Amino acid sequence: MSGTLARARRKAREEARRAALRLLRAINARRARRAPAPDTATVRILLQHAYGMGGTIRTVLNLAGHLARERDVEIVSVVRTAKEPFFPIPPGVRVSFLDDRTGRRGPLARLLSRLPSVLVPRQENIHRAVSLRTDLLMVRFLRSMRSGVLISTRPGFNLITALFAPPGVITVGQEHVALDMHAPEVVRLIKRRYGRLDAFVTLTQTDLEHYRRALKAPPGRLLRIPNAVTALAGDISELDEKVVIAIGRMVHAKGFDLLVKAWKPVSEAHPDWVLRLYGRGRPEAERRLRARIEDAGLSDTMLLMGSSPEIGVELARSSVYVVSSRYEGFGMTILEAMSKGVPVVSFDCPHGPGEVIVHGHNGLLVPGRKPAALAEALNRLIEDRELRRELGANAVLTASGYGLDTIGARWDALLAELGDGRPVGDGHQLFDQL
Repeated sequence: MSGTLARARRKAREEARRAALRLLRAINARRARRAPAPDTATVRILLQHAYGMGGTIRTVLNLAGHLARERDVEIVSVVRTAKEPFFPIPPGVRVSFLDDRTGRRGPLARLLSRLPSVLVPRQENIHRAVSLRTDLLMVRFLRSMRSGVLISTRPGFNLITALFAPPGVITVGQEHVALDMHAPEVVRLIKRRYGRLDAFVTLTQTDLEHYRRALKAPPGRLLRIPNAVTALAGDISELDEKVVIAIGRMVHAKGFDLLVKAWKPVSEAHPDWVLRLYGRGRPEAERRLRARIEDAGLSDTMLLMGSSPEIGVELARSSVYVVSSRYEGFGMTILEAMSKGVPVVSFDCPHGPGEVIVHGHNGLLVPGRKPAALAEALNRLIEDRELRRELGANAVLTASGYGLDTIGARWDALLAELGDGRPVGDGHQLFDQL
């Protein structure tokens, strides 16, 4: 009996889903007949948390600032958990919030916030950070749009945008990690829905090739545009300070547990050098990392510095930048270090470091997840001041090719193409596959 009841419930849910999709398709078809001409003068960027800290937030703010030079730009933050932004908001950029969690909320909002999201896949990293309330707020926002460009910045938002953005809105998805880092369930949805986006942008050439192979029905435009590096406070490093620096959130992907293992032999060989780690994490993650450092006897030479809004100044006071990541979407901090003339030692992890670092030219690459190899490369740079200077000088030249004007021009060109008489989708293709 229970099996029969379960099957009946699944059938009822499927019928309700199909009915809702038929209704949405009909609404989209009606909207398409009234859709205005493509508008690229108005850009909205869907971001998880505009007031938080992290590489994606920083690079999205950089992009928004560039686009705001000639366009009306608004960052739509799905959630708000801080009163003030960690990074400064660029001039001309507005920020709005869908789910503001900094104030009091009514009983219905509290109830919906306790229920899990049904639109963001359970296997997506942000699933626990969103809820049924954020689902409803995102859908309401999307359906309220009539024209303009919408740039979404992570798989969960790309999937929702592909499904609910109405005709008349130009949709651009971004990938800030990599296709092969996503769970199989998320990849299946990506393959089925990303073809509905007008454009999709990866950060690396490797990831672009992966998407080309995976998407049997690709978006209208599938291309690579790397992140841009902006001018940071602080001078070019003299590379004389006995300081190695690492930057990142305290999460598994950043591999700081591997960095502890790598730093121990370096510290034993060079006890007058220190490793300063800038970043934050959940309290339990910070406690675990601090305990690892203490257990390794590195409390005096591996220092947890917390977060810093002026990371350029800290980079200017260092002589080596180290990356211990298990994987990177691009590695924005690598370019930031290079912009200060700081040579980089990095695991050759998927996918970003190897596309920026040329081994022996502007940094050193070592096999991924090999702390002993990372330690050997660090010792090499610590002991060879002239090599540091040579790699650092080349690093500055590398970073100059990723300036905001250069990268921003590629976004300008993409938006120009999307707005150049492009026929607006009529919504009929929207539900071919779910």
